Amino acid sequence: MAQTLLNDQLTAAQAKAVETAKHLAQVAVQSAQELAEINQAAAKDALVAAQEASTQLLSIKDPQELAKLAQPEATQEVVKYATSYQAKVSKVVRTSNKQVAEVIDASIDDARDDLVKFVKEATKTAPAGSESFVSAFKSIFETSVQQFDQARASAADAFANFEKSIDAALANVQGQYAVAKPAAKTRKAA
Repeated sequence: MAQTLLNDQLTAAQAKAVETAKHLAQVAVQSAQELAEINQAAAKDALVAAQEASTQLLSIKDPQELAKLAQPEATQEVVKYATSYQAKVSKVVRTSNKQVAEVIDASIDDARDDLVKFVKEATKTAPAGSESFVSAFKSIFETSVQQFDQARASAADAFANFEKSIDAALANVQGQYAVAKPAAKTRKAA
């Protein structure tokens, strides 16, 4: 009977693992599709902007018009565009990150619950005279179950650090593209 119980639990655990893997694959595909759509839209926008810039450059008649194109306002437009793109990518990454964290959290809970259930069932049918062994086993088992909480904390830390690194990378890129607004001209007192 214990062997049948063990086999049933292993089969159920494998089925859960397959479902979890399918869900994570769906999250990955969905994120990849969203990123592809963002990149396709960005490529279209870049092409349109390049065509407009080419048209403007070809229509320039004198150097003063060229100087107008190099104004900080034009650069600010590029910064806005880059910031918008980064925000969209960041949103997709954060959503995927959250979904993966939720799946891992649920998997940890399921694995812990299944293991606790199995040990309870297995120790119920322990032969007479094995109480001290069962008690020692349960004590060791309870200590090992605490590892699930540590795994959960480690996963949470990893996801938090991932988001921090994404934020730092985005801030770094934005810092590289940031353009200071032109200083207002001050009038000299006469």
